[in-house]
Amino acid sequence: QVQLVESGGGLVQAGGSLRLSCAAFGAASGRAASLYAKAWFRQAPGKEREFVAAINWNGGDTTYADSVKGRFTISRDNAKNTVYLQMNSLKPEDTAVYVCAAGPTMFVVRTNANYWGQGTQVTVST
Repeated sequence: QVQLVESGGGLVQAGGSLRLSCAAFGAASGRAASLYAKAWFRQAPGKEREFVAAINWNGGDTTYADSVKGRFTISRDNAKNTVYLQMNSLKPEDTAVYVCAAGPTMFVVRTNANYWGQGTQVTVST
């Protein structure tokens, strides 16, 4: 079984930065959790969950939602079993619960992720 634990959320002023972390534990289907493709999603109050960014198992491939491209960077350190989301130039519309997800490939993690964390709240004030 794969467990994902997010941290790093908080309150920040518009224009500020935050770095989220997603620590992965366990294994499934013969693969350590740290080697799964990972993605970040977010859900604002009253809105549907939306994709933010994804990264493949070794960090060699990444993809972003248009709304965060150029401001957010996803990365990973497999030695630390952790994926990061560096968020710069934050806007009030970035306010949401950010959730980490894992899957065997980038396509799966974006469309039908196998595992989900509990989420961390990010609030951007004006």
